[in-house]
Amino acid sequence: MATDQSLSIARAGAPLSRARAAMILLHGRGASAEGMLSLAEVFAQPDLAYLAPQAPGHSWYPQSFLAPLAQNEPSLTRALGIVGTTVEALAGEGFAPERIILAGFSQGGCLALEYAARNARHFGGVAGLSAGLIGPEGTPRDYAGTLGGTPVFLGCSDVDSHIPLGRVKETSKVLAGLGATVTERIYPGMGHTINDDEIGQVRRLIAGLLRDEGE
Repeated sequence: MATDQSLSIARAGAPLSRARAAMILLHGRGASAEGMLSLAEVFAQPDLAYLAPQAPGHSWYPQSFLAPLAQNEPSLTRALGIVGTTVEALAGEGFAPERIILAGFSQGGCLALEYAARNARHFGGVAGLSAGLIGPEGTPRDYAGTLGGTPVFLGCSDVDSHIPLGRVKETSKVLAGLGATVTERIYPGMGHTINDDEIGQVRRLIAGLLRDEGE
């Protein structure tokens, strides 16, 4: 699997040579690719290859995801490019987008959702955990293309200190408008974290993809 020499990707799960699908895991601000791979053990799916790119300096972009887009450039464009490079590298190994799940937590979840919206096509799935589309209130959401039935899971607290509930709702609406099948779960009083129900939802997303692959 050839990638940009400057791009660091941690891996777990099945080798690409026998994996039935792949999941790209995007870590949060200040976290690491290796730490994000701990989810591979939790999801416990032996037929999946997990790839976790490392953000330069452990942050995908410098400001809040709600900041004016220009304030997060050029880092945001670079981050989206890292996701794109990882998707392209998987394509070179025979993994079409419909066999790839994009998943991330917090800042990484925002990146996963924004990449999917800006590069709309049928993905195997998208999961944004404590996340929403990037940009300040009023950002035009005139994305091109269609997600073509891509299953999307959004999970977040109703009082998350980083992710306004309204942005989660807006994200659900925008992605549904792009043709995604969106499942949204709002958890009363939860902190900025990942809970067991969210893990279960992502497991179901994975199971649905692998079931379709087997048909």
